[in-house]
Amino acid sequence: MNASFPIRKECPPGACICERDHLLADPQGDRRILLLTKEEEKRLVARLEALASLEDLMAMQARMHAQLGIVLHIEPSANEVRTVRGIAIELAEQRGLCRKTREAIPAAIRRCFERTPGIVYALLDSRDLLGGA
Repeated sequence: MNASFPIRKECPPGACICERDHLLADPQGDRRILLLTKEEEKRLVARLEALASLEDLMAMQARMHAQLGIVLHIEPSANEVRTVRGIAIELAEQRGLCRKTREAIPAAIRRCFERTPGIVYALLDSRDLLGGA
């Protein structure tokens, strides 16, 4: 990886399952995720918490994939969604993605959903779960 860019520091041994060392050793590995330093992660989490619309969420989802290789899945339950907890927010398995980051991103999106319920309604409506037609 180009040394001109700071990369995420190593997690304490046994504290994480990110396999950072294996990723660095693999010449074909996608190392973009290592550009997400702790400071950049804080900025990302703050940006996710401040989303104002479903379009912003989709744009951030595409941007995270393009810049970091993070694949984010947001799916409402097929049955009934009574609270924000009824929406599954998951990150695809990715070598180099820290355990804390795996937890922080969905938590930030949930906080955004609780603060801005219009995003949840738009998400449900886009999946036709509100019954609008």
